[in-house]
Amino acid sequence: MSTQSEENKAIIRRYNHEGIAQGNATALNALLAPNFINRTAPAGMDAGRDGMFYFFLHILHPAFSGLHVEIYDQVAEADKVTTRKAITGIHTGELLGLAPTQKPVVIEVIDIFRLQEGRLVEHWGLTTLPAVMAQLAML
Repeated sequence: MSTQSEENKAIIRRYNHEGIAQGNATALNALLAPNFINRTAPAGMDAGRDGMFYFFLHILHPAFSGLHVEIYDQVAEADKVTTRKAITGIHTGELLGLAPTQKPVVIEVIDIFRLQEGRLVEHWGLTTLPAVMAQLAML
């Protein structure tokens, strides 16, 4: 019998594989609650679901080909799931002003999501994207 924690982990795996790796807007729409809030959105970025759509569909996907998400660990308790993962791809498009380098990238991420009724309602995260961008800028 499946537990709520296992169901929540499966929802987060779907978010990572369909929403992020595949850039599937339908999946993102189904998974992000209307009142979703990204508690660690960068300054100037929309902290709601529109900000997540914009980042994945208009920044990440155009910048990286062969986008893939590898989940290393997941821990779930109550209504929260923490995931340690890597987002990988080849830098073949502009990334926030950085010209394509054709280099492989690995963005390490730790996410915490709170779920409610099978949808993502809150997010906190740490990412190495700034360090990856600094490395790409030096190439």
